[in-house]
Amino acid sequence: MMASEHLGTGTIPAPAPPAPPPLPRPRDRRWLVPLLVALLLAQMAAAMAATAVRQTPTIDEPVYVVTATDYLHEHRLRYNPEHPPLGKLLIAAGIAVAAPYYDPGFAGTQGEAGRHLLYESGNDPWRLMLWARLPVIALTLLGGLVVFAFARDLAGRAAGLVALALYAFCPDVVAHGSLATLDLPMTAFLLTSVWLAWRARHRPRLYVPLAGAALGAAVATKMSALPAIPLLMLLAAWSVRHARAGAGRRPRALSALGGAAVVLAVALAVVWATYLAVDPRLGFAPAEPIPALAGKRALVSGLLPLPPAYGAGLRLQFSMEYYPWEGFLFGHVYTGALWYYLPVALLVKTPLGLLALGAAGAVTVLAVPRLRPAAPYLLLPPALLLAVATTGARDFGTRYALFVPVFLALAGGCVTLWRRRWAGAPAGVLVLVLWVAVSSLRTFPYYLPYANEAFGGPARTHRLLHDSNVDWGQDLGALADRLRERYPGERVWLVYKGSGVPSYYGIHAGAPLSVPPERVRGLLVVSDSAAAKARGRLAELIPTSRPVDDVGHSITVYRR
Repeated sequence: MMASEHLGTGTIPAPAPPAPPPLPRPRDRRWLVPLLVALLLAQMAAAMAATAVRQTPTIDEPVYVVTATDYLHEHRLRYNPEHPPLGKLLIAAGIAVAAPYYDPGFAGTQGEAGRHLLYESGNDPWRLMLWARLPVIALTLLGGLVVFAFARDLAGRAAGLVALALYAFCPDVVAHGSLATLDLPMTAFLLTSVWLAWRARHRPRLYVPLAGAALGAAVATKMSALPAIPLLMLLAAWSVRHARAGAGRRPRALSALGGAAVVLAVALAVVWATYLAVDPRLGFAPAEPIPALAGKRALVSGLLPLPPAYGAGLRLQFSMEYYPWEGFLFGHVYTGALWYYLPVALLVKTPLGLLALGAAGAVTVLAVPRLRPAAPYLLLPPALLLAVATTGARDFGTRYALFVPVFLALAGGCVTLWRRRWAGAPAGVLVLVLWVAVSSLRTFPYYLPYANEAFGGPARTHRLLHDSNVDWGQDLGALADRLRERYPGERVWLVYKGSGVPSYYGIHAGAPLSVPPERVRGLLVVSDSAAAKARGRLAELIPTSRPVDDVGHSITVYRR
């Protein structure tokens, strides 16, 4: 009855307004993180590719390239015994695609063999060097994924993105990641080993052997990774102990020792496998004699359970430590080595934002209880290897400590954990990351001579540092273009420090150090590494010349 009366009134209830669309939940934006990772790695790949295409061979690259080519064609351990084969086998993957002509019977030093392959065998050095560099570029990008994954494991996705951004925009990483050299591959393998050792805290049976394999890859790339072996063994043992405690089982020293032993055994197996991959017979016939060595270092090189060629290469490395190398730091030329050279060089060549975030990240790791267990994994490896590197005799560049900015980037990501305590923390982190990005983009494409703003930028690096910090011979092709464009037909005198052949690039210049100074008229072109340590005739010529041009912040053009 009531219903019929209501219907009889003729009033129709107004329809309810449409419900607003549901707000997106966090899981609906999961695509954003992979997109940002892809964008960061894409810009890094573009920067490295652009750099690799334009740079002529640096001082060390021809030796690595000819050694890799010899591995491919002759399967013998002949050139470059001072470095194990794995990094050069990586380079060989690109050389196999380039398929250069190779003369296995060439007699000469490894440096001469490299120049012969690039410039005297009918090969295109631009194409060959690009293909040799591409595998290192790919490994550098994979290293970025490890940085992201490690930081995400420690402090979440925001930490992973910040750490990856710092890594991807770090000029030293971009510079050496675009070269067919061994410093970045060793760093990437070492970082991977530390990350896997950290993951072994929860799944030791899977990650302890993998950590050993990555450590073996680092040791099979550069001998400077050897001091990391005992440290990674300790970290693996600590991870195994934690895993047993987390599973409710009583930690046992025997289990921890077993984890350390597995890391050592797998690492040694990887090194042996690397040499066997080159020559299954493990023959060793070096193109140049291995110097005799006595004392504790000779004993160590003979006792290591590694292939004979590895021991010989280690003796060669030790013998180089006795050579009176010349160094250059802040305008001062010296003989020998300065223990503080690498720390100071790192201060010059690391972006200020990365230094700030890395230092804050180290404090965060020690201060935040959640992160404190990660402190040995994040802080000890770079500290140990840097301490060992400072005792070396070769003050040639921050490439000997490339692991420092990489681990700083990793630690810098951990600063994102403070966002819950301080409202301004995310904005501060973003500003510092953007500062690193802008500083890096401003130096494009001259990443090798980068210096941060506190030291005047890349245009002033040559006044502070030398060698691979600034001028590694990479701008010979750019010099040829500059001379053709701005100085056609002018008399050129050249002092070039590098492995390139000037005449191949169309540079026909006189040798100014072989004639009286009054005969040197026209353009005097000097590599900044040579100018930094100028002696004798060159020291007379430079003060009486007027600088008129700069090529890549690594070569100065003077007019006389």
